[in-house]
Amino acid sequence: MNLPKFAIALVASFGLMASAQADHHGDMKDKPTITDIVVNSENHTTLETAVVEAGLAETLAGKGPFTVFAPTDDAFAALPEGTVESLLKPENLEQLQGILTNHVVEGKVSSQKLLGLIETGETMYTIETMNGDVIARTESGAVTLEDAQGNKATVTATDIEASNGVVHVIDGVLLP
Repeated sequence: MNLPKFAIALVASFGLMASAQADHHGDMKDKPTITDIVVNSENHTTLETAVVEAGLAETLAGKGPFTVFAPTDDAFAALPEGTVESLLKPENLEQLQGILTNHVVEGKVSSQKLLGLIETGETMYTIETMNGDVIARTESGAVTLEDAQGNKATVTATDIEASNGVVHVIDGVLLP
């Protein structure tokens, strides 16, 4: 899925476009950016630190739209001991950026849309993140994501609306 850096909204007519833009901008002013959501979450302090250290805070506060699958602090804590500390070192910046961008999709994918895509694929759907593919499927009624290495994460909270996309909370870290 090679989407442009910033998605462009398409509308049927100029009149609808003007109306939609007025409504869109009014709604968006009231919503935080993805970066704001991460920064203000008590369950994402590790992700906040990682996003800032990786230099991605500005990007995730930008126009978007983006979909972010946000690992919780517990998800990072479940990694092997010393992994997070190692990733936050300047010499591991590329690796950190790679892991974080494996959680970001260009475009807005709501939970309803994701479920529809999974159903269309019959049992699973491959999501192209900014750094590789992640497989989405439903297991026991929940959406589960699987990275290229077979690590799984379950979506535990959905559709946290941002002015520049949407955040879904996950209980695991997806590796490239």
